[in-house]
Amino acid sequence: MTTLRLILADQLSHVITSLVGCDKTRDIVLMCEVWDEATYVKHHKKKIAFIFSAMRHFAKSLVEDNYNIEYTKLDDPNNAGSLKGELKRILQNHAITQIVITQPSEYRVLSDVKKWKTKFGIPVDIRPDDRFLCSPEEFSSWAKGRKQLRMEYFYREMRKKYAILMNGDQPIGGQWNYDAKNRKPPKEGLNIPDPYITDIDHITHDVMVLVANKFSNHFGDLEPFNFAVTRNQALQALNLFIRQRLYYFGDYQDAMIEGKPWMYHAHISFYLNCGLLYPIECIRAVENAYKQGKAPLNAVEGFIRQIIGWREYVRGIYWLKMPDYQQENFFAAKRSLPDFYWTANTKMNCLRQCILATKQNAYAHHIQRLMVLGNFALLAGIDPKYVNTWFLVVYADAYEWVELPNVSGMILFADGGYLASKPYAAGGSYINKMSDYCKNCSYKVTKKNGPDACPFNYLYWNFLAQNREKLSSNHRIGMMYKTYDRMNEEKKQAIAHDSKQFLGNFA
Repeated sequence: MTTLRLILADQLSHVITSLVGCDKTRDIVLMCEVWDEATYVKHHKKKIAFIFSAMRHFAKSLVEDNYNIEYTKLDDPNNAGSLKGELKRILQNHAITQIVITQPSEYRVLSDVKKWKTKFGIPVDIRPDDRFLCSPEEFSSWAKGRKQLRMEYFYREMRKKYAILMNGDQPIGGQWNYDAKNRKPPKEGLNIPDPYITDIDHITHDVMVLVANKFSNHFGDLEPFNFAVTRNQALQALNLFIRQRLYYFGDYQDAMIEGKPWMYHAHISFYLNCGLLYPIECIRAVENAYKQGKAPLNAVEGFIRQIIGWREYVRGIYWLKMPDYQQENFFAAKRSLPDFYWTANTKMNCLRQCILATKQNAYAHHIQRLMVLGNFALLAGIDPKYVNTWFLVVYADAYEWVELPNVSGMILFADGGYLASKPYAAGGSYINKMSDYCKNCSYKVTKKNGPDACPFNYLYWNFLAQNREKLSSNHRIGMMYKTYDRMNEEKKQAIAHDSKQFLGNFA
């Protein structure tokens, strides 16, 4: 009996459940680069290169560990172009008695896998992905009966479950959350270390040539390429973060500086989301740094909350609410995505800097995504389907399970508050406080109206005014409506006029 074990592009882990019980003398492990997955959206060139290189390096490690590998490269002449096509080809050439696969991370892929038993006429064993710390079933059980699903309460349960930063049943330091300490604006003289950089080997070089030839019309810069593409390299990147960046990560995790896109962030979401790193090992490594006195509690807790809180939480939301979550559009936003999201050709320096960094690195940190790129999309009323596609295309760590809840739920409030308690809307003063972008901008952040005013200033109030019926009962923003109501009619008309004129430029 020969089992075919399929490993997907984000399952690059030796502990993946699809490999459990593998008979290395008989079973076949299938990995394939397929056109369908590379182009269902036009992924950033660097994202494709990263994933393909990581896949090839992982396959090489399996061969070295004596697994029987069938690996299809994108440009192999017999490549069928799809997962189903590659499965069909393998099944025709081998006497396969069952297919084993770890549950795909994306709903569309899982929906297709569930049809394979009927299509191919053999058993398909879909195994749970136990690299995550909370299964979809466990999250569903936690969510049952709750009127609102707030990440903070989920996060506390996860801390208790895994005894992370705990002193008995109480959090170390006496607080669960140190977010209030993690909002320092940037200051002069910050010594920000260089990000992880590795040499390009022949495998990565071959992939980069492939991507340059096959995906030349895709968004983004292919070079320089500095991603880790093996587990050892990913561990080096994690350790480098702990040694050089973790200490100030908490203080400046919301800060933005022109020309410094990496700041003090970890830059390991790429590796977590494709399987080269495991969530629990990252958490324990950072927790140990705190116990050894190498990092302050606010930094360590903030980092751990991003993984055991937000990352696990948005995955739970995804599986709980799919497939309907894809259609959420609470504000009935209809505007198309402005072309400058692809070209960076905008006079708004904050947007220009974040888009350029995204184009160059297939990366932007969470505040750039949420409070600049996402904030503008929210205030401008851009249709969630366009915003979701853009975020999925441009970031190397983006898979639908993590991108969709973050964009539709956190950034756009398109689910009406299921994930977030309020829209993350802000005017120009927030960006001015947390960055140095405004000093080199064509607009003036101190001006509220007129052709020279920062568009965020009037778009913010216009957004609130246009969505008052849906938002006025939200207790977290009720005070802003009181402020709006104190404005004179001339001011309100200026807000509406400036917003209509500005948004009409890319309608």
